[in-house]
Amino acid sequence: MTSTLELTSAPDPLDAPPLRWGILGAGGIARTFARQVPAHSSGRVVAVGSRDGARAAAFAEEHGIERSHGGYDELLADGDVDAVYVATPHSEHRDHALLAIAAGKHVLVEKAFTRNAAEAREVFAAAEERGVFVMEAMWTRFLPHVVAVRELVRSGAIGEVVAFHADHGQRLDGDPAGRLLNPALAGGALLDLGVYPLSFAHDLLGTPEAVVAAGALTETGVDGQETVLLQYAGRTQAVCSSTLWAGTPCRATISGTDGVIEIEGPFYGATSFTVTRGDEEVTVRPRHEGGFQYEAAEVARCVAEGRRQSATMSWDDTLAVLGTMDEVRRQLGVTYPGE
Repeated sequence: MTSTLELTSAPDPLDAPPLRWGILGAGGIARTFARQVPAHSSGRVVAVGSRDGARAAAFAEEHGIERSHGGYDELLADGDVDAVYVATPHSEHRDHALLAIAAGKHVLVEKAFTRNAAEAREVFAAAEERGVFVMEAMWTRFLPHVVAVRELVRSGAIGEVVAFHADHGQRLDGDPAGRLLNPALAGGALLDLGVYPLSFAHDLLGTPEAVVAAGALTETGVDGQETVLLQYAGRTQAVCSSTLWAGTPCRATISGTDGVIEIEGPFYGATSFTVTRGDEEVTVRPRHEGGFQYEAAEVARCVAEGRRQSATMSWDDTLAVLGTMDEVRRQLGVTYPGE
């Protein structure tokens, strides 16, 4: 059967303008960024900074990075750094983003962008005043399969979307003293895992009219899991679930009046999807390695064009998702120290 689908392609990260990156923080997510961006895009990681100088030096040696800095101020004073990737715990995102902005650096802040929408507004106001680019590092929005799915939904290829389902569960409670269970570090399933299905729902459907959440808390008072119902105008609903107590299929399904799109797990990473419309069934398998290079390339393009924000992951997008997560936490009774 000949497919009638018209698929939109993601821009090639190797075609983006070059950009020199500094990494603020030397944890696990920073390692992924340090591997993937120089390997699959025109960007280079030229420096890394950590409060622990020995850790920064070891990180730099591991990834072939030119310079390491034993402090964030040193990293931000590095004249060879054009943009900073903030890869510290959620509790530190606002302060570290503000430091980078004050230093005149463009900034990519790991998701969730900040602990809450109020903190995000502070960051965006500072970026506007300083005239630098800032974006939340929701890498999923820039991946080839999501670019294609987004345009299929927007073009009406599956008709009116009636139901959206996405889950994200990983067993991450192994360390009782770890970041994911620590309220002071803004731990919990929502900001680490639940942000993916919620941001995907926002990406495809927009901001919901109502949010209903149910979940369970850990002994430390952060959320261990939640299921969130997003109600949109008319008959459209989205169900997003996350848990740090178990691995789940991590699939996503978008069901419309004229067809359905099923995304294999993990839906938020490199994967395939199937579109079914009547007797037509088409499976699409975008091929690429890595993933973080797509968001880094978006930053490079925006910076080269003099833009302050990305149209694909705009400041309003980040604020809308954080507003939904603020409401989820309110309903669950989760607050972080200092909020």
